[in-house]
Amino acid sequence: MSAPLSAYEEIVGSSVTRQIRQIGEKLRGIRIVHVNSTREGGGVAEILGWMIPLMLELGLDASWEVLRGTPRFFEITKSIHNALQGGIVAVNGKDWKIYHDVNAENLETLRGTLSDADIVVVHDPQPAYLLPLCEGRKGKWIWRAHIDVSRPFRPVWKVLRSIVGKYDASIFSMAEFAQPLPHPQFLVPPSIDPLSEKNRDIDATELEAVRGKFGLDPARPLLVQVSRFDRFKDPVGVIAAYKMVRKVAPVQLVLAGGGATDDPEGKAVFDDVTEAAEGDPDIHVLLLPPDAHTTINALQRLADIVLQKSTREGFGLTVTEGMWKGKPVIGGDVGGIRLQVVNHHTGFLVNTPEGAAHRIRYLLHHRERIRSIGETGREFVRENYLLTRHLRDYLTLILAVLQGDGERIIYM
Repeated sequence: MSAPLSAYEEIVGSSVTRQIRQIGEKLRGIRIVHVNSTREGGGVAEILGWMIPLMLELGLDASWEVLRGTPRFFEITKSIHNALQGGIVAVNGKDWKIYHDVNAENLETLRGTLSDADIVVVHDPQPAYLLPLCEGRKGKWIWRAHIDVSRPFRPVWKVLRSIVGKYDASIFSMAEFAQPLPHPQFLVPPSIDPLSEKNRDIDATELEAVRGKFGLDPARPLLVQVSRFDRFKDPVGVIAAYKMVRKVAPVQLVLAGGGATDDPEGKAVFDDVTEAAEGDPDIHVLLLPPDAHTTINALQRLADIVLQKSTREGFGLTVTEGMWKGKPVIGGDVGGIRLQVVNHHTGFLVNTPEGAAHRIRYLLHHRERIRSIGETGREFVRENYLLTRHLRDYLTLILAVLQGDGERIIYM
């Protein structure tokens, strides 16, 4: 359950929550529907988990619908997802037909809800086809892209653009991700909930319980990467970096993550990671259930260094989580990680396993930098990437869309 807005005043200040309430008052009674493709697993589901209750508290008539699909549908949409992030992936006419048909089947159930809404926010490619099919709709529709679409595979983007171009507006996480579209575009980075089970302060007893459960040695430095098992997260590259460091320092590595119902590749990537670990007892590959929030929280707090060595990344909320817990983050020099990791200040950006290993060794030999970089990162998150800023941005852009703001790219 999300905390009430007042609970965040101690963290962000009363002036912030007061401003949010003032904007919310202007939207009281507005009916807004969010649509995505999974209720658990991944950052989108986590964001909607807190955003809907807070919108309801502010007086908006907010709801969350989930697209249902077949395994083949999610294989196709994963291919579309990979193509949007630059992968050369073939999506043929039959695939697009399945994509269309599953959206059409879902619309039969959702038509009444979506047609009558004042605002519909459709998240990522999976449910994007709902809009062209929803004739006679009343309100404004917004497409929210959470992934890095800065250099998409053009044949796939050409088809998807013909779909999302029909929306009234779109939202991207960074200016670099925005694509030429015939409607206003808003730039809204994601955020974390500092009071959620995954990010709340936890006591030493809970930390030690998790340490003991997974057999982690308190006397040796711990490296942790938390993310779903996805090739773009480069968990195999993280293992390569660990092996380089292990030659000079007695470190431990945790690769923790889970799957999501809309990601059929997870099992294959998990198997590849297990194989790359080669039975090393100090590499802990953890396939966690969707509700393992306390475990993830504890692992990130137990870490000396948090890793997110992605090769493509829409934003990277696990980076935000690690920084909020006062940890230096070594992340891939891509996407939204660049917004968060400021070299030598909140962490380090790297492009290769060798680069990651070099930065890990540097931090382990300069322990005072682990503390100072971690403190800087936590304050950076407090100022920029907590849910109160995110909620304020959404409320403001809804006002802009309803009022027909004509700007093409709008920085929130």
